Amino acid sequence: MTESVLSLQNIHVGYPRLTVVNNLSLDVADRAFVSLLGPSGSGKSTVLRTIAGFLPALGGRIALEGRDITTLPPEHRDVGIVFQNYALFPTMTAFENIAFALRVANKPKAEIEKRVRDVAAMARISDQLDKKPASMSGGQQQRVAIARALVTGSRVLLLDEPLSNLDAKVRASMRQEIKRLQTELGFTAIFVTHDQEDALTMSDVIVVLNHGNIEQIGDGRTLYRKPATPFICEFIGVSNELAPPLAARLLGREINGRSFVRLEDVMLGASGGVPARVRHVEFLGAYSRVDLDVDGHALSAMLVGDQLPEPGSTVPLAARPGSAHIFEEAGL
Repeated sequence: MTESVLSLQNIHVGYPRLTVVNNLSLDVADRAFVSLLGPSGSGKSTVLRTIAGFLPALGGRIALEGRDITTLPPEHRDVGIVFQNYALFPTMTAFENIAFALRVANKPKAEIEKRVRDVAAMARISDQLDKKPASMSGGQQQRVAIARALVTGSRVLLLDEPLSNLDAKVRASMRQEIKRLQTELGFTAIFVTHDQEDALTMSDVIVVLNHGNIEQIGDGRTLYRKPATPFICEFIGVSNELAPPLAARLLGREINGRSFVRLEDVMLGASGGVPARVRHVEFLGAYSRVDLDVDGHALSAMLVGDQLPEPGSTVPLAARPGSAHIFEEAGL
């Protein structure tokens, strides 16, 4: 079994009459890349800031490598943090930014020099050390922020939506860089994001939060293919929620609860399928989205290729066998 490096036990965070995180428990394995994923207001950044010590836990316990850090100030927790805006000192060079915590800790000059240059080489910013943040790209600034968080030797790195300020191309490149650094340096990463693609492409484990509670924990494939709750169906990927009459027609049985089918699992042109009118076809590059109407019930399909139905036409459709996610109501 992989050792747990960070443990949150029954953590409660909030204010009078307002609970932000409710009785949350989570064990993080050593060297794992864990994403906290959820919509705005779900509590993911609150969890991160509580681990860092910026917000107090009103109840519960936080342990790092077995050591209780629940009430310790941030500077004594031995965790690194990369903020959304990087929080680099604008008047300092990259070298000075990375070295800052080591200098505050009165480390010897030779040790500072070696540790800064070593971590800069790992982050591939050795050629940026004499530059100030304003003369660096967003991706380079992020590498400096990561190097600064790691130079003290922290085994746990907290990343608070560090990719949100980057354009799509740089964002994809930085995903690979962060994952490479995490793998090569062997630190444990706790990564906060509202972006599913970030979480799905980078994470060993994804923790989905909703209103301060954990909805489901698992790898990306499990969350996508075996959602535990209706919220996961709606939040991860894109799904059709089938109205009961439509669910009965597509699935061949009455549904006492909620039923979801992902867009790619709606098959058009299926022999013996349910007739549907094409309302709209939207070309999205790698695939096209087809919006349909079945007796007043809306649903959508995802098609790959150039053979697309015309708006206003009627096509038969079916759900791919076994693809529906069904949540029966208790007692029915």
